[in-house]
Amino acid sequence: MNNDNAPLLPMPIRVKPYKHQITAFNFVCKKLGLLPGLTYSPTGYGAALLMEMGTGKTLTTIAVEGALYNSGRIRRVLVVSPLSVTGVWKDEHDAYADFDYTLAVLKGSGEKKIDTLRHMAGQPLQVVVVNYESAWRLERELAVWKPDLIVADEGHKIKTHNIAASKAMHRLGAVAKYRLLLTGTPVTNKAIDIFSQYKFVDPRIFGQSFYSFRNHYFFMTGYGNHTPVLKKSMEEELTRRMHFIAFRATKKDCLDLPETTDIIRKVELEPKAMKLYQSLVKESYAELSNGEVTITNILTKLLRLSQLTGGFIGSDESSATEQVSTAKLEVLEDIIDSTLEEGRKLVIIARFVPELDAICRLLEKKRINYSLIKGGIKDRDEQVARFQNDPDVPIFVGQVATAGLGITLTAASTMVFYSLDYSMSNFEQCKARIHRAGQHMPCTYIYLTAQGTVDEKVLKALKSKANLAKTLVDDYRYGNNPFI
Repeated sequence: MNNDNAPLLPMPIRVKPYKHQITAFNFVCKKLGLLPGLTYSPTGYGAALLMEMGTGKTLTTIAVEGALYNSGRIRRVLVVSPLSVTGVWKDEHDAYADFDYTLAVLKGSGEKKIDTLRHMAGQPLQVVVVNYESAWRLERELAVWKPDLIVADEGHKIKTHNIAASKAMHRLGAVAKYRLLLTGTPVTNKAIDIFSQYKFVDPRIFGQSFYSFRNHYFFMTGYGNHTPVLKKSMEEELTRRMHFIAFRATKKDCLDLPETTDIIRKVELEPKAMKLYQSLVKESYAELSNGEVTITNILTKLLRLSQLTGGFIGSDESSATEQVSTAKLEVLEDIIDSTLEEGRKLVIIARFVPELDAICRLLEKKRINYSLIKGGIKDRDEQVARFQNDPDVPIFVGQVATAGLGITLTAASTMVFYSLDYSMSNFEQCKARIHRAGQHMPCTYIYLTAQGTVDEKVLKALKSKANLAKTLVDDYRYGNNPFI
């Protein structure tokens, strides 16, 4: 990394950036022609932020947007991201952007998305956020809208050069003046994945032809000559070209990062699941009003609501559960993909057995090896050892109540709380599994919270070390619905 300790242009953000974010900002400003030294290319300007999760690539991008806007270079920004993180861009602009902007996340029917896009005009910077599938379906309308800057978030999503989403991004990128690629690393399972991402961000680096790129840098081996293997003689050239427009930051390199970082990933329940949730809230409140209000019966009703936000609802007639939402599972899948693309390990913590089972089914479907500790698991030491020592076991899945004591999971520096129980002790113990002796990197905690649900209240209570049960009882006694 470079060692620029001060921004060479003002960073229009509301927080003090870390040194590596300033260095990244300076790097991108140079590559996008905001600072002297680059000659304009007919293909426009492009840069890549190869920054691991938790190092602040979204914040850095927002600062770049503001710098481009304040210098009169751009009026319209298109951010293309996985569906699960479109809402993150709104939250982070609200938190960090110190410039005038209007932002819309395109959602709903195709007609509604197009209508929203048509109304995105005016003096402030116009920022439109859309997921990859919608971007290629709305390619014509987005091209007509004429974004000046296109951001490909989690750019490994377009690593395959001939799929519809990648082709659309290549075409959209070709007519935008500025392009940014954001990903933990563009080199996934195979170095050949670089081509498609770089064709979007700056086709001057590796050209327009996949086959010319492949023949130049790779041998084709294996059965039927279908397996590309990077030529040893070309490794240095490939790396040098790739890093000409790329800024790389890993958690290990970012010495100024805090020991721990919390990320709240808001999850939007499907309309049907949200309707069911709201119905259960009304029912739970009515039952409280008709009976004795105790900590036990308030927490019992909260339990059912928490189960639903994780995607499941129990039956009154049996112990069986019905899956009513996959919203959290879909967000988790994107986090898993991003983590594995970065070559890192991940710990996933959940409260309820149906959630743990659903997570394990997802991993099995994706053919990802994992370790598991939940109630009834006998070989705890073996499960931990596999995760800690075997590079082919990148995921650990644990139950809040049983995986929080006596184990070390420092092979990972990122933990996802899929769901939480109400015990402060369990919460702190789980967090300490990765943040303990033997951990050499800053730790990141990601909380999946269903918007507008008790998830938000539970997390707030745990983080502020408040007594959740007392808070809920007090809410009720003051005439409020404790489940809202």
